[in-house]
Amino acid sequence: MSRNLDIHQRATVTAAPSAEEILKDSDDFSVVLGGPFFQLLCRAHMANDTLALIRQRIAVIALLTWVPLAALAALEGHLLDRTIAVPFLYDFEVHIRLLVAVPLLILAELVVHRRLRPIARAFIDRKTIPEASSARFDEAIRSASRLRNSVLAEVLMLAFVYGVGVLVIWRHYTALHASTWYATASQDDLKLSLAGMWYGYVSLPIFQFLLLRWYFRLFVWTRFLWQVSRIKLSLVPTHPDRVGGLGFLANTVYAFTVLLVAHGAMLAAQFANRILFMGAALTEFKVETGAMVLFLLCIVFGPLLVFAPQLASAKRTGLGEYGSLAQRYVREFDEKWLRNGGSQNEPLVGSADIQSLADLANSFEVVKTMRIAPITKDAILRLAAAVLVPIVPLALTMMSLEELLKRLFGLVF
Repeated sequence: MSRNLDIHQRATVTAAPSAEEILKDSDDFSVVLGGPFFQLLCRAHMANDTLALIRQRIAVIALLTWVPLAALAALEGHLLDRTIAVPFLYDFEVHIRLLVAVPLLILAELVVHRRLRPIARAFIDRKTIPEASSARFDEAIRSASRLRNSVLAEVLMLAFVYGVGVLVIWRHYTALHASTWYATASQDDLKLSLAGMWYGYVSLPIFQFLLLRWYFRLFVWTRFLWQVSRIKLSLVPTHPDRVGGLGFLANTVYAFTVLLVAHGAMLAAQFANRILFMGAALTEFKVETGAMVLFLLCIVFGPLLVFAPQLASAKRTGLGEYGSLAQRYVREFDEKWLRNGGSQNEPLVGSADIQSLADLANSFEVVKTMRIAPITKDAILRLAAAVLVPIVPLALTMMSLEELLKRLFGLVF
């Protein structure tokens, strides 16, 4: 039995990753790189490991999604056809979705890759991960990479796009039930034109796949942080960032700014069509706007909440430990300086005791004001604004540009 135990221990030691392996895995960590679609782009010379060639990807996807629609709509005479409710050139939802939102989704890949790639290494460099837990941290990185590269995940996304996104959501909920460049409305269903068939089975699925793939990446990121939060982290309650040394995570949310702007553009596109062609008013979309902002803030800031239990525990422990230390110090300080405990010959001015008392008070204040999540009010406001910025131009449907500028300047100044 002892021999079997020794063999098991040696196998465990052998299986444990080396420091070099952990550093390499952390340096290679990215929630964006990988997956069958990424590999396809690389083989087509439209992407590489640094996610360069953005212009090529945007141009090719635009040629595949928007240009055929314009050509087919022109062939069918629906570019500026006044006899239908929505001519192609007036369909702001399609133009913004394919020419603004899709390029932003592609650009967001580069931003997120560059901003989040150093995070795994930061856990190691800041010694937040204890050496005894390095194997678990390395497995969290590798697990995230395996999930990101999953072929099954992208196959399921494609199935969802065609089975639910196109056939259910678009045809029955988001498509305008009127005669448009892409369909003729009937009592029961929509009869698609040639441009509509390309839009419904090529352009729209590509857009929905790119969007759904982003939600999957957010899931990978959330799962990685959750697995890291299951490790007993080495947190310091007196760290100046007031989150135990996890302050570097607070800035990770800014990596998703471009992604949120893309969502704001998609929302503005839907509102624009309904305002211009269905007589709706911008004020009617308050609930939808608020719900979208809340949803996006939750999926961006929510992953950081997984560290709340450990941060709350570190704060409670820090308050107890530094409270005891402060109690001992102030008693000795009181005895020495106020109760004539042998300090008569020691000058008060310039004494290090007073400075130490102030330093201890500052340390206790840091622990007392420690937050239980690496989330800041400034980040919440900025990302909420990123969603709302594309919607602001729609205010011109309710007032003149001059009046809008006056109100904006009034809010700022």
